Amino acid sequence: MAAGPAVSDSLTAVTEQHSHQFERGTDGPKVIVVGVDGSDSSLRAAAYAGGLARRQHALLAVVYVQPVMAAGAAMGAPVAETTDEIAEDLKTYIRDATERLKGIFEVRWEFHTFRGDPYSGLVKAADELKADAVVVGASEQAGHRIVGSVAVRLVKAGRWPVTVVP
Repeated sequence: MAAGPAVSDSLTAVTEQHSHQFERGTDGPKVIVVGVDGSDSSLRAAAYAGGLARRQHALLAVVYVQPVMAAGAAMGAPVAETTDEIAEDLKTYIRDATERLKGIFEVRWEFHTFRGDPYSGLVKAADELKADAVVVGASEQAGHRIVGSVAVRLVKAGRWPVTVVP
């Protein structure tokens, strides 16, 4: 039984309406956010996310959240300069690793820095970059088993699929 003109017109209108809206997760991830801070677990997370981005042909958004240490800044410590240096070192490390693998593994990637606490910074990054997935390393701090790590808080937020790499 063929659809009448009214049904056909309404389906066309719905299709046109939805074609202009952003929809996550329709064809696999397009943007994968990975949080890095220079720790071993964050670098393992970056390697895992890089492989995932390569296989999915997704953009890998490498995010470093520069901590805001008000107490250190108040005492005259060069906090911003130190975290800027860490960000530059991480970017150089990732660029070098990408160059070593050029021609073998191709991954589109960008490096972003945000300021704040790691959880809020990653949430802001994932929202602004329209992330389809977030990858983080497991916390290496013993106190996080009690208080809760950034990874646990991201999972509890329930806004994106979150992969925690040990």
